[in-house]
Amino acid sequence: MYDYLTRNMRNVCLISHGGAGKTSLCEAMLYKACATDRLGKVLDGNTVSDYDPEEIKRKISINTSVAPLEWKGVKINVVDTPGYFDFVGEMIEGVRVSGSAVIVVSGKSGVSAGTEKAWKMAKIKDIPVIFFVNKLDDPKADYAKTVNELKETFGKSVAPFAFPIKDGDEFKGFVDIVKMKAKMFAADGTATYEDIPADMMDFAEEQRAMLMEAVAEVNEEYMEKYFNGEEFSDEEISYAIKYGLKYGTMSIVMAGSVMKNIGVELLLDSIVKYMPAPDEVFLHKAHDVKTNSPIEIVCDKDNPLIVRVFKTVVDPYFGKMSYFKVMAGTLKADTTVYNADKQKQEKIGKIYVVRGKKLIEVPKLYAGDIGAVTKLADTDTCDCLCTEKEPIIMPKFIFPKPVLAMAIIPKAKGDDEKISNGLKKLMQEDPTFNVYRNHETHQTIIEGIGEQHLNVIMTKLATKFSVSADLVEPKIAYREAIRKKVKTEGKHKKQSGGHGQYGHVWVEFEPGEGEGLTFEENVFGGSVPKNYFPAVEKGIQESMKQGVLAGYPMVNLKATLVDGSYHAVDSSEMAFKTAAALAYKAAMEQASPVLLEPIGALKVTVRDDYTGDIIGDINKRRGRIMGMNPVGGGVTEVEAEVPMSEMGKYAIDLRALTNGRGEFSFDFVRYEDAPNDVKEKVVAAAKANQE
Repeated sequence: MYDYLTRNMRNVCLISHGGAGKTSLCEAMLYKACATDRLGKVLDGNTVSDYDPEEIKRKISINTSVAPLEWKGVKINVVDTPGYFDFVGEMIEGVRVSGSAVIVVSGKSGVSAGTEKAWKMAKIKDIPVIFFVNKLDDPKADYAKTVNELKETFGKSVAPFAFPIKDGDEFKGFVDIVKMKAKMFAADGTATYEDIPADMMDFAEEQRAMLMEAVAEVNEEYMEKYFNGEEFSDEEISYAIKYGLKYGTMSIVMAGSVMKNIGVELLLDSIVKYMPAPDEVFLHKAHDVKTNSPIEIVCDKDNPLIVRVFKTVVDPYFGKMSYFKVMAGTLKADTTVYNADKQKQEKIGKIYVVRGKKLIEVPKLYAGDIGAVTKLADTDTCDCLCTEKEPIIMPKFIFPKPVLAMAIIPKAKGDDEKISNGLKKLMQEDPTFNVYRNHETHQTIIEGIGEQHLNVIMTKLATKFSVSADLVEPKIAYREAIRKKVKTEGKHKKQSGGHGQYGHVWVEFEPGEGEGLTFEENVFGGSVPKNYFPAVEKGIQESMKQGVLAGYPMVNLKATLVDGSYHAVDSSEMAFKTAAALAYKAAMEQASPVLLEPIGALKVTVRDDYTGDIIGDINKRRGRIMGMNPVGGGVTEVEAEVPMSEMGKYAIDLRALTNGRGEFSFDFVRYEDAPNDVKEKVVAAAKANQE
């Protein structure tokens, strides 16, 4: 299994909308290639690539997994990625190490939001695409409609490679347009190539003509041959398809049913025949640390070693496992490598080829191959391992920012440290997950891509690290301010044998221009000595940490010390600090205090047909539309300003509004006066908490 040269490898990721049948296709490919001795099913929880307990329970893929197989002398590393949007980080990791993609499309539901995202991800990586239209055994499946949707959505590069043959609702086989033969499947699973049914010949010739037109686009020689009416040879067709896939002028469509094992063999043949080997893909960009210059990595087993870690899994018992791709050179077991990103040595112990959860130990892996190692001390996802003599780093993967935040609360007292340690380890394996402590609200906040994402994180916390917690909506960091100028007195006088305490001030409070405290003094005749001015300022600053309405910090305050008195013996800094605090408290209640709420800048990118719904939803959230910018391709960016208190579950709501097609960013911009109804709710909640 391990000793395959680079030219005899293919790295192909399976990507799609959730539920299209990626994991089932992966299982069928493994079974067809005799890499497994049984055909597992997602519903039975016994597939190779969905082995995590959460995946088995939820019946969906959560993690990217690798499942290598051998087909006709070629090693195919099948990279099965999640289709649900909450786990997009895993999909990015899988796509980034693949040289080609199979986008699985349901013949029942056609092109969905996940299909569009999968295509976009493949185009960003610039890898060839084969569409596999699945579930054609279902009576409601419509292959022709699905192909038309693919063409309308992704352009004329979409070229059918096969189309189904049905007897009523029964899926019997497909027409192979390249061979111009019909592959028919018997009830026992055996298949034979036969002549195309007479009633389908005209359509088959029409489809082949479209394919030959795409073949002719490869170069001028082929174009001339096409216009002269000459037939292309099998070698010319193969070359043209491979060329068209690599350069994006062609994306072929295959018909199949994983449940009936139809189309799987043709897909494997096509991956071997048309998809690029690791040394045939476009060169990867990198940076030579020593020369401080950009380079391109040549995928050759005899070149200096470059290994890239693309995924990390942290297990409390097994330790840390790092999945990697050998970008160049040959990685051998029991060697020392250099982490150019961390500038540290790493010891490579055993090397594994991974098939789902099964670890197969190997002595070495050549350039282009995918494997895993355990217990790397300092290496994280995206790091490069190389030789210390030739240190190389590669651009980091770009992951989406988390869009849903929740506060995490331990179920048992004293579990804070266990939760913190568990969350830190989960952050190591998930770049789309973030944790931070909000020191203002005294809450630990976790951030993810969606509700399901955070639910899985919580389950992992419980199962992997044996600690339970609840999620609640985070507190909003409100502020308080005043709108009226007032002058108040603060006097602190205490006599208790020996030295007493005496501090006396008159302070004018008014709205300030700076965010914090603007402190001035305008004292005449030495009524308050200068050496007590800092104590007065400090007393007000400390008091501002708590407003009078709901206990939120006071901002935009100007305080001017205008008068007061002191005692030669009993006055002290502490006494004047206390007097200033008393003046502050008296003033705030008289100065028309207001509650300020945080406002964020929202940018939503959606298809034009969704903009009306988006604007209506923003208005319901007390938002203000600031502008609409056409992006192109029927897409618009809506800009708005919305109170942050209205945006807690926006990631979930936007997905529902746009069928998963909308994207957004939301960043704090400023504070504004909260409306009276909001103010009353916040003040009431603060009083209830005090009681």
